[in-house]
Amino acid sequence: MKHICVVFRHAPFGATSSREGIDFALLSASFEQQLCLVFTDEAVLHLLADQQPELAGSKDYVSVFKAFDLYDIEHVLVCETSLQRFGLTLEDLAISAQLASSTVITEQLQQADEVLVF
Repeated sequence: MKHICVVFRHAPFGATSSREGIDFALLSASFEQQLCLVFTDEAVLHLLADQQPELAGSKDYVSVFKAFDLYDIEHVLVCETSLQRFGLTLEDLAISAQLASSTVITEQLQQADEVLVF
């Protein structure tokens, strides 16, 4: 079983790369790959509760995050520095995630067999 780390760096709306990353993560999990998802930079905004993406002309793919448990995606890390930069806390997020320092994120990247950035 491969250990795959998927890093999300971009804002939720305006590009399809994040949606592609989510699709990749769900597909990989369905083939029983060990996954770690990392949300950093503007990507932490993906995880905010009560979003209305249809107002920005986007589909509501953010609700897919709630299916992570169904796919046994248990390692969801959120960059502590990024959350602080946006004035957010874990309580602001729609899903359960682990607050991670840059050191912890670096360790996860080093342990992974493959790293993909979206």
